[in-house]
Amino acid sequence: MAFHLDDGSDDRHMADINVTPLVDVMLVLLIIFMVTAPMLHQGMEVNLPQSAETEEIPLRVDDPLVLTVRTDGLVWIRDQSVHPSRLLEALEPILATRDDNQVFIKGDKNITYGQFIEVVGLLHAGNITNIGLVAEELSAGRS
Repeated sequence: MAFHLDDGSDDRHMADINVTPLVDVMLVLLIIFMVTAPMLHQGMEVNLPQSAETEEIPLRVDDPLVLTVRTDGLVWIRDQSVHPSRLLEALEPILATRDDNQVFIKGDKNITYGQFIEVVGLLHAGNITNIGLVAEELSAGRS
């Protein structure tokens, strides 16, 4: 809202802030975030195995903790790589800030069973027993 006080000078400039460009920028940023937010996903990209028809595990939190086991032997916590021997040290501060200790594991289908079980065993050793496994749905053509 602007007003003008007549102080007797011939200067007729109004000291308004033009907010139209600010609103335009804000709306463009909002649209960009609305488009890109669904494209974000947890963990690293791996070749997931397919599973039989199962029910999805209901998420109790909006930001699930996803561990990714890749063929190079490293475990990824979101976007940070960790050697399996240091996994529990890296998980402690993350789990301390969360209400639950639910962890999801994404394992590349080309890793060995032993690599996968090693990670599950480490989680059990750290008293993390609420573990979910991530897999792709079985294709309609395969059974």
